Amino acid sequence: MTTLVFILPFLLFYTVIAIYAERKISAFVQDRLGPMETGYYGITQTIADLLKLLQKEDIVPARAEASLFRLAPVLIFAAVFAGFAVLPLAPTWSGANISTALFFLLAIVSLDVIGIVMAGWSSNNKYSMLGTMRSAAQIISYEVPLGLSVLCVCMTCETLSLQEISQQQSLYSTEPQYLFGIPALGIETTTIGGFTTWNVFRMPLLFVAWVVFFIASLAECNRAPFDLPEAESELVAGFQTEYSGFRWAVIMLAEYGMMLLVSILGAVLFFGSWSTPLPNIAALRFADWTSGAAGSWESTLWGIFWLLAKSLFFVAMQMWVRWTFPRLRVDQLMNVSWKYLTPIALVLVVVCGFWKLIFS
Repeated sequence: MTTLVFILPFLLFYTVIAIYAERKISAFVQDRLGPMETGYYGITQTIADLLKLLQKEDIVPARAEASLFRLAPVLIFAAVFAGFAVLPLAPTWSGANISTALFFLLAIVSLDVIGIVMAGWSSNNKYSMLGTMRSAAQIISYEVPLGLSVLCVCMTCETLSLQEISQQQSLYSTEPQYLFGIPALGIETTTIGGFTTWNVFRMPLLFVAWVVFFIASLAECNRAPFDLPEAESELVAGFQTEYSGFRWAVIMLAEYGMMLLVSILGAVLFFGSWSTPLPNIAALRFADWTSGAAGSWESTLWGIFWLLAKSLFFVAMQMWVRWTFPRLRVDQLMNVSWKYLTPIALVLVVVCGFWKLIFS
């Protein structure tokens, strides 16, 4: 609960900044200016848009299922927001440090598809319904390769605890050091430290697993080139066609929140979580985590800095992909999931299992 109290205002602040950044990134990629007039270099344009949305009338279509129509955006956002509860933000700030945090996160985030189906069906609009069917098929399909890529990390780290996965990649882990998949006998992570302790370097095939994870996460977030549920050129606005004002803003808040959530999860699982990439620098001065003792506020701030830096870099990558690659057709989208990502992820699971048996 304490984590969520801090996450909500940060999520609102992040969304405002991310929307402005996306407009500027898209303008740079497509050689346009982007927002320029409202504030210095258009920096307050997003705030002006937010104020406009808050003042708009809350319209419910006459033939819509009013109760479900109003509830759907809240359910979509709640499913995404609940996922932040189990994220380890720092070595001394683990959130809801439950032993099955990863399983909980994947399960709770999957509930947003229920809100999307509710939004499309309750709107009583053929475009909304088409967008809903696309979204349900897309999210359910891409959860398979995403879950398999996450399973590779679980097998490598032998845990479902996100904080323990983070600690195994930190300077203070007591696990033997594996450099590029080769066990360095007699060398512990406290000797080398830094990026060499990250999962993508301890087990190089996990980089391929991260690529699968990243592509699948784009589909989970309804981001281009997998934004068929919205597809404004074909379906007006997809499952959110009938929404306006504050409820539409809540749906967009959930989308940008999902972008940050999967980026943080990717950083935690593959790229060292809150640990520094700098080798041989014991900047995280906190008590031995096996004793459960609390650490200093410096270690907390330092951990949050590195985790957010990695996560925001992945958010910027999602924005770059959106404005670089064209949208896929619905048949191409399904082919990518079932014919390519899923078989690759299955092979990775088998290889990671054999690797763990050989080097454990």
